[in-house]
Amino acid sequence: MPLALLALAIGAFGIGTTEFVIMGVLPEVADDFGVSIPTAGLLVTGYALGVMFGAPIMTALGTKVSRKRMLMLLMGLFVLGNLISAVAPAFGLMLVGRVVASLAHGAFFGIGSVVAAELVAPQRKAAAISMMFSGLTIANVVGVPLGTLVGQSAGWRVTFALVAALGVIGLLGVAKLVPDLPEPEGVHLRHELAAFKNVQVLLAMAMTVLGFGGVFAAITYIAPMMTNVTGFADSSVTLLLVLFGLGMVGGNLIGGRYADRALMPMLYVSLGGLALVLALFTLTAHNKLLAALTIVLVGALGFATVPPLQKRVLDHAHGAPTLASAANIGAFNLGNALSAWLGGMVIAAGLGYTAPNWVGALLAVSALLLAFLSAALERRETTSGTVVTGGGVPSERPAAVHR
Repeated sequence: MPLALLALAIGAFGIGTTEFVIMGVLPEVADDFGVSIPTAGLLVTGYALGVMFGAPIMTALGTKVSRKRMLMLLMGLFVLGNLISAVAPAFGLMLVGRVVASLAHGAFFGIGSVVAAELVAPQRKAAAISMMFSGLTIANVVGVPLGTLVGQSAGWRVTFALVAALGVIGLLGVAKLVPDLPEPEGVHLRHELAAFKNVQVLLAMAMTVLGFGGVFAAITYIAPMMTNVTGFADSSVTLLLVLFGLGMVGGNLIGGRYADRALMPMLYVSLGGLALVLALFTLTAHNKLLAALTIVLVGALGFATVPPLQKRVLDHAHGAPTLASAANIGAFNLGNALSAWLGGMVIAAGLGYTAPNWVGALLAVSALLLAFLSAALERRETTSGTVVTGGGVPSERPAAVHR
């Protein structure tokens, strides 16, 4: 694997850390600014919305800029946003900093996925994408716990200053290691937008929303579930989240490896397994050992879907994949927001802290059904001789078909 993937992974590590570390230092931030916890929670919501809307907007604005230069600009924006958060004298300004940092998130992963795939042979694309995303998964194992520890001991402002420093390292890595790949000829914004007319691109994004939504329906409410149902102490929640992060790391690497061999079967296994594990979580949540094992499996099966889904978007938006790739990153965050809302509704309805697991299982089953539909449509198109290229850009070869 090229060293350029290391630079992309470092950037992903910083982005993953800043996205999730706020949850660990939220009480300290709320105390410092004199706001309630729900108000401080806007720092999480604002970031998620910034990713969802910022991914396609920033990518569209960067269509006339080389991908390497755009990656550098995005890391610069990420550094600026975290510095604003670190020095913000008022809550409103910190919220601005969070939104500024979030604008880099989706576009960086979207453009980075395209660059990673172009750096390797066609049969290694999913593995390359998973290497970049490994920075995000490792952030949940190392960056978030350490950032929380630093925030609780030295102050949350130090945490965000260190994250900004990570962004500088990522920027320098991109500048030094990522080659300035030639842009595809004749690709304009209208070609990028045309990719969204491809039903396979839209189905892949819908699978992203529902599949990853299944993961976060359970994980969003992991703390009250583990403390009130399983019987873990509050201090154990951080360790449980580390276990979730370890599952994410393993699932991401496995998903990348096997998606290059058999993409759709990999999706069937991961989505089907995720639905089953989430359904069983309503039972295993009553036993500490089984609950911990289930959390690892949820992380592994959930993130095993990331490389194949991202690669599927690239395959079917062939010729103009950048905007579709970035929009798919926004779809992950849409899934997070949707599942958190649905999970909160079933808890508020008095169904208990394990009820979000059933919500997650149903979302994962819905994603699995869409995967079957997508494969059936693809087989029909292949049988009828239809060439699906997406993107609106003429192609000398048909989009890859994965059975």
